[in-house]
This record gives sequence, C-alpha cells and structure tokens, in this order.
Amino acid sequence: MKIGLNGTVMESGKAVISVYDHGFLYGMGLFETFRTYGGTPYLLDRHMKRLMEGCEAIGIRYKPDLDALQKMISTLLIENGLEEGYIRLTVTAGIGELGLPSGDYERPTEFMLVKALPPHNEELYREGKELRLLKTARNTPEGAVRLKSLHYMNNIIAKRELLASGASASAEGLMLSHEGLIAEGIVSNVFFVQEGILYTPSTDIGILPGITRQRVIELARGQGYTVREGHYLFDELLAAEEIWLTTSIQELVPVTRVTDETGRGARVGSGSAGPVLQELLLAYRKDTEERQR
Repeated sequence: MKIGLNGTVMESGKAVISVYDHGFLYGMGLFETFRTYGGTPYLLDRHMKRLMEGCEAIGIRYKPDLDALQKMISTLLIENGLEEGYIRLTVTAGIGELGLPSGDYERPTEFMLVKALPPHNEELYREGKELRLLKTARNTPEGAVRLKSLHYMNNIIAKRELLASGASASAEGLMLSHEGLIAEGIVSNVFFVQEGILYTPSTDIGILPGITRQRVIELARGQGYTVREGHYLFDELLAAEEIWLTTSIQELVPVTRVTDETGRGARVGSGSAGPVLQELLLAYRKDTEERQR
C-alpha cells in the first residue's frame, strides 16, 4: 500500500516516524477522515479548517496546502488502484525532547493513508441498523472543544463494549455524557425527529463538531426544517419517529432499532428509513454530485 509522508509517496512498509514524535509519546496530534466522490474529496476545505484550528489550539504550527493535498489524494488513489477512497490525514506534533514542551511545535509530521471504501449496501439505507446504549460514558474534552485527536482510548473502550454486548454485527454504540445526556455514537453523530422537528445533541456536551453533522443541519434548514441543538435524554430517543447517524464515510444511516445495555429496546417508526431521512439523504447525495463539477 502506498502512503504519503510529509509530501512524499512511498510504500507503507518504508515509512518511518521517530519514537520521539510527540504524537506517539503524548498523543499530540489530530486527524481527519473523509471520502471521495468521483475522485474528489468531499468538503475538504471544511475538514482542513477544523484540522488547522485544532492544531492552533494545541500549539502545532500547521497550515494545510489544499492544492498539494488534492494532488496527493489523486496520486494515492492511482498508486493504490482505487477509483474512490477512504482518506485519513494525520498531523502529529513532530519530534521533540522527552518531557513536556516549553513552546509550540514548529515541525509537525503529516501523513496520509488511503483504503477502499466499504462496499455500498443500499439495503442499509432502507433497513437501517441498531443503536445500542453503552455503559461507557463519553469522556469530557481535553480543552474547551472536542478535537479529533489521537486520544482515542474512550472510543476504543466503547467499541470493545459494543462487540461484547451481543448487539447485531452492524450496530453502532451510543455514549451518554457523565450527566446522562445523549452525546454521540462511537464514530458518528446522532439526529432524531419528533413531530417534524429535528434534534441533535449540542457541541457544549463535549461531542465532536462533525463536518457531516453540520452539513446535514444546513441542508435540513435549507429544506425548511427546524433543527434544534440541545440536551436530550435516552428516553427521548425511544419516543422518536426517526433516528439517523451521520459520518463522513457512510453519510446518513437510519437507525431502526434502539436498545439499552441489556438488549431490550424498541423499533423506531415503521422499522425502515423514514421520510425525513430519505429526503435529506437525497439532498446530501445531490450536494456531493454538485461539488464534483
């Protein structure tokens, strides 16, 4: 597999990052995951804005070169024989002394990994998936806003709980805040519908301000829907008419069954994708097509 490391394309087995990189030693680094449509990365400018602002917040001197990144994505797709790709761009703090830093990180490490997108399964967008409540709580952010950082232990612990829970193979896990509020999925943001109004947890709970989440809010409001960001309880999900999850890779995925930690739960709506989700998924896919032009 070919990867990009500091602007150079190479075999993944030849890529070397120092053991003194503070991304490895202290988890000082951020990443973005996104996908291509027609070989073009969707909402790359927004992903890079979030990445750059996050780097600034933790003292990593990094400014993405959008043209260079576009070229690297195209090159890696070709070199790896892919028409479309799942892209992960990581920026670490770079090499530093052993011990906590006394200033900003001046020479970050940038690397890009690509892989094939998961096989498209249109049935998933009709029949949906299970959302299983987890005991693992969403931890609080290290700073004022949650960053998409290399500190991913909370998510991995949640994933391990989900795998051991007996939930269906495609299920997503739902984490609550320590106050018992709906937070987010392990790798997704959550939306639900009640009486024609869209609800999604607000970022002040400590969730990741998802790029897809924000675009769906914009599209929904453009379609005339009221969208409310706030604090919600698990029981409100159980009473929802529709629920869906948003991710950059899988777009908008309906949830058709919600279960608690014991596996008890309820069907959501009719048990298949609801009309609001279908309308917004169509609008989202139209948006991806228009941005390829």
